[in-house]
Amino acid sequence: IFLMPLGVTFLYSISSSWGATLLPDGLSLKWYSDLFSDVRFYKALFNSLIVCVSALVLAITLTFIVVFCANYYFPWLKSVMNLVVIAPFAIPPIVSSVGLLQIYATTIGGTPYILIGSYFCMVLPFIYRSIDNAMSGVNLNELLMSNKMLGGSTIGAIIKLVVPNVKSGILVALFLSFSFLLGEFLFANILVGTRFETLQVYIYNMKEKSGHYTSAMVIAYFAIIFLATLIAGMLSSKKEE
Repeated sequence: IFLMPLGVTFLYSISSSWGATLLPDGLSLKWYSDLFSDVRFYKALFNSLIVCVSALVLAITLTFIVVFCANYYFPWLKSVMNLVVIAPFAIPPIVSSVGLLQIYATTIGGTPYILIGSYFCMVLPFIYRSIDNAMSGVNLNELLMSNKMLGGSTIGAIIKLVVPNVKSGILVALFLSFSFLLGEFLFANILVGTRFETLQVYIYNMKEKSGHYTSAMVIAYFAIIFLATLIAGMLSSKKEE
């Protein structure tokens, strides 16, 4: 059921023409050649990667610090974070984007910085839950106390002991969030549009060029998403083992 539409899209992307007949009139890689020779496509892909990676690095770093503090120093903070992380689900994206435009129109509006901040909020629930679940399975008190008795520092214990124990959870959250952000369109289109064209905005803007060309873009996009999801699935299976 899932593969049939994707398979037909791929077949259409490699057809020279496909009209009234059941099968394409001929096969051609012209559309992929046009796509991969388009500098604008690479620029849009690069813009998407820059924004997604920046938002994920920021989210992973800050969320890890908050989760560690909530699990080790301030247990009461977990109840507060449980309310904070549901905020992105409580506010519709269209409302958030309009509000952000009104607040930051004269400062960072139309720049990738506003998009990075928006993406940070979007992935916060997924990253927080993943890191918190992984860290909840680690006895931080015993781990850090043992490290302290042996003369180790707290920072050293976090880097050498805590991070390796939650690494799998971080990597799963990272790749799944990356797949989610790479396909995000609403915030990218409203907040930055063509001023900082991302991959999804590029696909939307080029949809009128040719149905075959659009199909090639969709297949290339799905290939990137599939690769990121496959890596996340492999890491998740490794974690369960």
